[in-house]
Amino acid sequence: MNRCVAILGGTGEARELAEELAGRRGTRVVSTLAGRVRQPRLTAGEVRVGGFGGPQGLADWFAAEKVTAIVDATHPFAERISAAAAKAARYAGLPLVLLRRPGWTPAAGDDWHWADSLAEAAAMIPGLGRRVFLTIGRQGLAAFARSDRWFLIRCADPPGLPLPAGKELILSSGPYTVDGERDLMTTHDIDLLVTKDSGGGHAAAKLTVARELHLPVVMVRRPTPPDVPIVATVDEALGWLGGAQR
Repeated sequence: MNRCVAILGGTGEARELAEELAGRRGTRVVSTLAGRVRQPRLTAGEVRVGGFGGPQGLADWFAAEKVTAIVDATHPFAERISAAAAKAARYAGLPLVLLRRPGWTPAAGDDWHWADSLAEAAAMIPGLGRRVFLTIGRQGLAAFARSDRWFLIRCADPPGLPLPAGKELILSSGPYTVDGERDLMTTHDIDLLVTKDSGGGHAAAKLTVARELHLPVVMVRRPTPPDVPIVATVDEALGWLGGAQR
């Protein structure tokens, strides 16, 4: 049986799933990337970069490529893409699953303060710290632009404006180690970490260091996912694909 699996990618799980599927007989895998990262990591199989013009455009692309199943393996905060994918799957009458790694959970010794938005996270800062390690990616930094605190901003690509007046910018995409994060945070005299609940081990070292140094953490909650089947691992996604395409 020939099948075409579309993977909405950009995460490590998306790349791992593409590698698993690309070598399977009778399976064509096409990964789509939004194109927001200047140098995306290579992905097995075919790759398409760029937008689709909304849910209908995405549904039309599914039809043109003869897609038989869809895996949304985008970042947990890629809210608009996931919403568009869910609508496009309905338009096209195709099965879709959301591959979303579990979020982080606080451990003993953690001092986490949950925020429902970046604006709420920014409003919490004055009562918690003066030198902030900000790791929310390059989008959304405008929410912190009017703060009078000092920020160590880390993101993969150069951000746009506006930015906070007091800042140092680091362009890096990890993965990160506990030793490296400890050195970074102590060298810059960080007393507050602000981050998103991205989950996974790729960027979790900063949370370990915050715990060691007894630093508060402002954690931005994930947006509510669309009403579609959700799996947490690549193996679960493979199992779902096996059932969806029998």
